Amino acid sequence: MRTFYSVLVCMLIYTMSFSQEKKETSHDTIPQKVVKLDEILITGNALTDPVLTQASNDYQKNIVQPKNVADLFNNINGFSVIKRGNYATEPTFRASQYEQLNVQYDGGTKAMHACPNRMDPITTHVIPEEVSKIEIIKGPYTVRYGATFGGVINMVTGNPSLEEPGFHGKVSGGYESNGNSFVTMLQLQQVTNKYDLVGNVGYRDFGNYEDGSQTEIPSSFRSTDYGVKLGYNFTENQRLQGHWRQSFGRDVLHAGLPMDTDYDNSSILSLDYKWANMGEVLKSITAKSYYSFVDHLMSNTHRPSFKASGALSAVEATTIGGKVELNWKPLNKLTVFSGFDLLHIARDGDRNRTVKIMNGMPLPTPKLFVDKVWQDSYINDFGVFTEAKWPINNTTILTAGVRGDFVVSNIKDPEADFEALYNLKKRHEQNVSGTISIKKLVSDKLTMEVAYGKGTRSANMIERFINHFSVGQDAYEYIGNPNLKAEVNNQFEIGFKGYENLPANFNKLRYEASFYYSYFENYIVAIEDARLNRKFMPTMQPVHPKVFRNLDKAYKTGFELMGQLDFLNDYYFKAQAAYVYAKNKDLNESLPLIPPFNLAFTAGFEKEKLWANVHYKINSKQENIAKSFGEIETAGYETFDVRFGVKPFKEVSIGIAVLNVFDQTYHDHLNFSFNNQADFGTVPVNEAGRNITFFLLKKF
Repeated sequence: MRTFYSVLVCMLIYTMSFSQEKKETSHDTIPQKVVKLDEILITGNALTDPVLTQASNDYQKNIVQPKNVADLFNNINGFSVIKRGNYATEPTFRASQYEQLNVQYDGGTKAMHACPNRMDPITTHVIPEEVSKIEIIKGPYTVRYGATFGGVINMVTGNPSLEEPGFHGKVSGGYESNGNSFVTMLQLQQVTNKYDLVGNVGYRDFGNYEDGSQTEIPSSFRSTDYGVKLGYNFTENQRLQGHWRQSFGRDVLHAGLPMDTDYDNSSILSLDYKWANMGEVLKSITAKSYYSFVDHLMSNTHRPSFKASGALSAVEATTIGGKVELNWKPLNKLTVFSGFDLLHIARDGDRNRTVKIMNGMPLPTPKLFVDKVWQDSYINDFGVFTEAKWPINNTTILTAGVRGDFVVSNIKDPEADFEALYNLKKRHEQNVSGTISIKKLVSDKLTMEVAYGKGTRSANMIERFINHFSVGQDAYEYIGNPNLKAEVNNQFEIGFKGYENLPANFNKLRYEASFYYSYFENYIVAIEDARLNRKFMPTMQPVHPKVFRNLDKAYKTGFELMGQLDFLNDYYFKAQAAYVYAKNKDLNESLPLIPPFNLAFTAGFEKEKLWANVHYKINSKQENIAKSFGEIETAGYETFDVRFGVKPFKEVSIGIAVLNVFDQTYHDHLNFSFNNQADFGTVPVNEAGRNITFFLLKKF
């Protein structure tokens, strides 16, 4: 794997040196300061954009005070947030979550979590102020960005090469009354025609918040982040860019997990290169390589279980990947993207337990145990792909793609009981994915998109290799299964986007609608196995652990709707709705983590120096639950937020918000329950009560 990574970097260097000798055969007719890297998937170009996409940006107006990147998804239609506390939150889209979503930064960079309880998802490793745009491909409708099961989420960070030449910067700060929390961030950048350099540093300090009943929720954390991005333009059509960032989380309390984070240190390095406008047939070459390392320490020092057994778990995760893609036109109207990518994930680490009480009796001398968390495991995925776009006529574009993934997984240091349970050996898998879609411009005001995608996902490391650890919402121990078949999503979707110009004081009516259906093959769930017994605390209920298995009879269906009325030039009213229904026919229940039907209404105005909006959200009761997953029915709730912003000076922005204005006590269906907390039962973690936030941004 490390050899491949070195080869990929050498390819980048070779390509750059070769390009200096080769004469340019073609130039783009549109003036362009520098070539744009493929950090952005959605560019507004029908010939290259994937179908059924969505983009969201301008978070200073939508979210005044994000705790981490996951908060940026709160108001995007179709998204919900899985919450274990203030820090360990991550998005779910249409009831697809975790590795079912292909989550990445800047067109491909990934950083996988080290903690088996996902205390450190990818959303914790980059500060939200650095994200300029979120792009969503709503299903497995492209094969170009890695193995994709339920959709692609691309979080785009700022590109300094698109700024005006010179020295620029910005400083921002924010305060949150509920928890006495604050954030700060400083960014500096230098832009020239030849190179650009940007650096940023941020600090976040969040305290425990109170719910609507003034109950304090253990959820505090601190994090320090910095990053440096350097880009160099060799020629008008060649660019190399490197990005280095580190994040340091400290003293993180997880209300819905059995342990807390002492520290979480992550490092991410990425290198991007593009050679554009090469010729008539071969149009461009792009290459990306990246490396990330997460060092995570968790303990139960401040939990009730510490009296009987102290636990300290040091784990680490290494992610290495890369991609090379060719954009070529074998025919005048045929655009083809071909290439290969690679993803290597390795994890290791142990849990050290000091047992002080055994079978209810204090031990005269505590006993020490070492439990293998990840058992020194790895998964490699080498993928090859081709995707073609053909404009059938002036109003219709056909897209088709196929992808093959060659997956190798192995466990190098297994526990004796896990080794006895399975015939362990290096495993090889071959997965095939594909998509076909049509984008039709029905009129100059209406676009229709129809797509089918087959997304294939090999089991993740928890599903393969976890050994008697509690990694779910319930109290079960979980055991992995290295022989799991790959999960397959066959998804069909039809979508509409359009607008109508209106007379008089009503300017425009915009609307969007998507309807989808998925049937799954080899869906992966954890099922109680009565043949096996609990390993740790054997007298504790439930006695039998859960083992990950494949099921065949599962499906989901749903829709998203959006309508926005623009009137009086600066005013708007927006309504949106999302619904997902899922069924596990094998167990005759819902699939887990299905958000309820929700409605959201937003009204506001946006002027050049002043903006404001009110946001009213309705979540219905969720009765469609997965009892085998430990889920319980969740009552519906309503929230009301008010946001206001002003630009008193040219480069100064001020934002104020009152969130949960009526101080409601509520929890979302996807919130985990309190776990191993002294003052709480096993009930879902409530959201914050009334919260007043303040945000200040100064550019220079």
